[in-house]
Amino acid sequence: MKVEVVTSLKRKATKILAELHDSKEPILITEHGIPSAYLVDVEDYEFMQNRLSILEGIARGERALIDGKTLSNKEAKDKMSKWLK
Repeated sequence: MKVEVVTSLKRKATKILAELHDSKEPILITEHGIPSAYLVDVEDYEFMQNRLSILEGIARGERALIDGKTLSNKEAKDKMSKWLK
């Protein structure tokens, strides 16, 4: 992973962004040697957000199973019938 100091980002933003778009490799931005932020390509960020959303849905489903908050097939069909007509 590439690392840039924040002052380099300020001075060479266009060049750094062009490299980011070409390589698709995240860039760690540091301030005074301390990690401060990541620069990631827009498509990669959106992909990660979508994946996170899916994983959160799976986690909610697993929690519902553990808590016994599930419905039978018939109960689910009855509950959804108003939207399926």
